[in-house]
Amino acid sequence: MFEQILRQRGVEPDAVRDVNAAWDAFAEFLQIEIAGIESPENDGDGFIVEWGEWNWNDDQPALSFGRLLAVNDGGERDDPHWQPEYWKVELQLIFGDDPAWADLDSVGHQDTGFDYGAVGASRTAALGEMRRFIESYPQLTAMWRAEPARSDLTLERAG
Repeated sequence: MFEQILRQRGVEPDAVRDVNAAWDAFAEFLQIEIAGIESPENDGDGFIVEWGEWNWNDDQPALSFGRLLAVNDGGERDDPHWQPEYWKVELQLIFGDDPAWADLDSVGHQDTGFDYGAVGASRTAALGEMRRFIESYPQLTAMWRAEPARSDLTLERAG
């Protein structure tokens, strides 16, 4: 669904050029109810923004928009060791080196933390808070305004 929303907005998932357009698509994707996941009070549907330089992207500066889903696989919930399956939909934006974010690791955080607010007004408010948090750091603001060198949209099992 996220891929479809990106394309409807004229954004190719593997060639994002406009971070704002990707963010708007992400916000729209987060407002879609997904069947078969745990409820918000059980952290069934959360989202996060992450940034940093990681070995899986050749230590290039990155900004990532992720949605974590706890899928109820219908297993034996009475089992004390039962856990849902966790899946993460992630759009990773990779940037070239630039002095504006050369000290990205000095931000003190590498993410906004997960938010598990319910779809609707609560989620919209949380997205606004995340955006304000990101804009409070010059390095992140500079990345947000830059054109990514490449991008990648994935769906992977998490945890």
